[in-house]
Amino acid sequence: MPFVTDREQFAAAARLMRDYGAEAGLEAAARADHSRDQGNHIHFCRWRQIERLIVLLSMPCAVGTVH
Repeated sequence: MPFVTDREQFAAAARLMRDYGAEAGLEAAARADHSRDQGNHIHFCRWRQIERLIVLLSMPCAVGTVH
């Protein structure tokens, strides 16, 4: 399960899914790689978590505990 620190991560995932469709996860991975190459480990981790969140949001069924 991805670790979501704030609402902005959901918003970023939703924007990527809207703008890139099925390629949203690849775009998040590319942004993570770019951040890593720039030496920005904080943004690298953020984009990796957003990538995982996109995968989770793309699933057709609920994952984990449902209340």
